[in-house]
Amino acid sequence: MTENDFTMQNEMRRAFAMLSGKWKLEIMWLLHQRIYRFGELRKAIPGITQHMLSAQLRELEADGLVSRTVFAEVPPRVEYEMTQKARGLGPTMEALSVWWEEHGKTVPAKPALRGRKPNDVPSVAKRTR
Repeated sequence: MTENDFTMQNEMRRAFAMLSGKWKLEIMWLLHQRIYRFGELRKAIPGITQHMLSAQLRELEADGLVSRTVFAEVPPRVEYEMTQKARGLGPTMEALSVWWEEHGKTVPAKPALRGRKPNDVPSVAKRTR
């Protein structure tokens, strides 16, 4: 392995870190389609909490992948969209879509539930000692 290979591995690690997390890729996929308001994003991503969506959007904005526009209206309107830098990921997203169309049916289905639901917490009567 050459020093250049190691450097590229480090750079790829940095790139992956920008998009890692439970929700970032899904947020980016949605923003790849169109501009979204905060509430629209929250409704489009089942299981995400308001806090987590805010945190993920802040990180994506800090990394220069998402831009946030606040409109001086009452009530205030905030829109999120991919930056030009993030639009460079478009071919990668399209390639993933093509791959999924070809191979997605071979991937075992996982339960659709994501995030913690209120009924996931055992009641006091159900707890064992």
